Amino acid sequence: MSVESRLDVRSLHAAYASGALTPASLLRAIYDRMDADKAPAVWIARVELERALARARELGEFRAELPLFGIPFAVKDNVDVAGLPTTAACPAFSYLPKVSSPAVAALLRAGAICLGKLNLDQFATGLVGSRSPYGACQNVFDPGYLSGGSSSGSGVAVASHYVTFALGTDTAGSGRVPAALNNIVGLKPSVGLLSNEGMVPACASLDCLTVFASTVDDAALARRVMTGDTRPALPRPAKFKFATPSWLEFFGNQDSKVSWERAVRRLEQLGGEAGELDFAPFRELGDMLYGPFVVERLLGVGEFIEGHQNAVLPVTRNIILGGKKYSASDAFQAFQRLTTLRAQCVAALRSVDFMLLPTVPTHFTLAEEGADPATNDKLGIYTRFANFLGCPVLSVPADFRADGLPFGVSLLALPGEDRKLDALADAMHRLSDAGTGKLRHALPLELGSRPAPAQARLAVVGAHMRGLALNQQLQDVNARYVATVRTAPIYKFYVLPDTKPERPGMVQTKEGGTQIELELWDMSWEALGQFMAKVPAPLTIGSVHTEDGELVKGFLCESFAVQDARDISSFGGYRNYLANG
Repeated sequence: MSVESRLDVRSLHAAYASGALTPASLLRAIYDRMDADKAPAVWIARVELERALARARELGEFRAELPLFGIPFAVKDNVDVAGLPTTAACPAFSYLPKVSSPAVAALLRAGAICLGKLNLDQFATGLVGSRSPYGACQNVFDPGYLSGGSSSGSGVAVASHYVTFALGTDTAGSGRVPAALNNIVGLKPSVGLLSNEGMVPACASLDCLTVFASTVDDAALARRVMTGDTRPALPRPAKFKFATPSWLEFFGNQDSKVSWERAVRRLEQLGGEAGELDFAPFRELGDMLYGPFVVERLLGVGEFIEGHQNAVLPVTRNIILGGKKYSASDAFQAFQRLTTLRAQCVAALRSVDFMLLPTVPTHFTLAEEGADPATNDKLGIYTRFANFLGCPVLSVPADFRADGLPFGVSLLALPGEDRKLDALADAMHRLSDAGTGKLRHALPLELGSRPAPAQARLAVVGAHMRGLALNQQLQDVNARYVATVRTAPIYKFYVLPDTKPERPGMVQTKEGGTQIELELWDMSWEALGQFMAKVPAPLTIGSVHTEDGELVKGFLCESFAVQDARDISSFGGYRNYLANG
C-alpha cells in the first residue's frame, strides 16, 4: 500500500490482517510524505520516526480485538499527551505533562499510534487558523485561503492524509470550521460526553474535545473508543424531519449558496421532510460568546497572560484580557438571557429530528482576514451557538464549488443524541461525491454494509439473566455481559403457563406496549448458534428493539402461547416480577 492510499481504519486493518502492510511500513511512508510536503505550520511537536516505530513494535502482530491497532493519529496542542510538551501555541506557556488526557489514553490503549502535537490559534482563541507564532496553517486546496481554526493543524493533518484522525477542541466551532474548509469530517460531541481533563481551557463550561477524520465511520469509532461505548451503530432513518435556518448569509458568494441548495435536496433524497426554524434566537445565543462569556477565557489563562504579555500575540491578548471590562452584573444579565434563549432553541429543535446548517458561509483569504478582523466572526455564524445548547454536531463534506473549494454542511441534534447523527451524516457524505481530504479519495465500503462483527449480541429477558436459574447456559458458551437496558415501549410481557422452571415470554404489540428490562450479552457467532439450538418452543430468537433505537437478536415468544398467560408487563421486567410478583 503506497502512502497515497487511503488511511481509513477498515482499509488499514484489512491490509494489516492480510500481511500486505505493517504499521512500521505505513509510518515510514507517512513520514516520507510529510518530509516531502514540508508540512508547513501543521506540527508544533512531531514524534520522531524511531519513537513511532518503537510504538509499532510494542503493538506486535495485528490484533483484531484492538479497534485502533496501528492507526496513526495526532492531537491538538492544547490537549495533554504524556512526554510531549503542551504549549497551546504559546512557547512561554509550555509544560511537559506526565500523563495523557483520559481521551488520549483510551485511544492509545486501543492500539493507536500518536505522531505528535498540532498547531492551533493561540489558546484556542480564533476560527481562522492564522493566529499562531508557529505560523498560519495553509488550506490544503489553496494556500492563499484560511485553513480554519482554532484546530487548524488537526484539520490540515487529516486533510493532507498524514493521519487517520486527529483530536481537536471546540468552543465556538473550532472542531467543525477546519473540517468544512478542508473537505473532511468534523465530529463535535454533546458537551460533557468526553472528559475535558488534560485540556487547556478556553471557556471551560462550553469546551469539548472533537474528532477530525476522513469518514464519519472513523470519527464515530474514535468517539466510541474514548467513551467506552460498545453498542453497534444505529440504522439510518428511512423518514425524518429536518429544519434549515430561516436566515442564511453567504456574504455574497453565490457558489456557496448553490452548494447549500444542493445539500438540502440531497437530504430530501435520503427521506427528509424539510422545514424552517426561526434562526434569530440561535444567532443571538451564538453572539453571546463574545460578550461577558469572554470572562471565562480570562479565568482560564488570564493570569498567565498578564504576567507574560510580550509572549502572547496581540490579537489573543486583547481578546482575553478584554474580559476584564465586564462586571458581575453583566455576567448575571447574560446568564438570565442565556436561560431564555436556550429554552426557545431547545423547544424549536424538539419539533424536528435534525437541523441542517452550512458549516461556514464561505471561504475567506488570508489577506481578507488580515484586513478585516470580523472575518473570524463571519466564519462562526452557523457554529457558535451549539455549545451553549450542548448539542452534538457532525460536519461533513457536501460539495465542491465552481472555484474548486470545498463546501461542508452540519447535522445537529439535541444533547445526548450523538449516535443518531452518524448514519445520516455518513449517507450525506457519500451522496455528495466530494470524497475526502486533499486527494478527494472515494469513500470506502458503506457504513451499513460492513462485515459482520466478530461478536454476536443477544438480549435476554428471563431466567438467563445474571444470578438467575438459567444464566449458567450463557456462561457455558463463554458469553460476556455487556449492559442492562430497556426495550422500546412496544412489548408485552407474560408468565407462560405450564413451564418448569417458570419462563416469561415477551411479545411485540401494536398498541398498549411498555418497556421491559433486558440484559445484553456478547458471544461468538458459533456460540450463538449452539445456544439457539437449545431454545425451547414457544420461545424463539428474533429481533428486539431497544429504547435507543438499537436492533439486537433476543428472546421473543410466539403470540399463540400467551393467550391464557398472566400479563406481567406492569412490572417492567423479570427481576422486578420475581421481587414483587
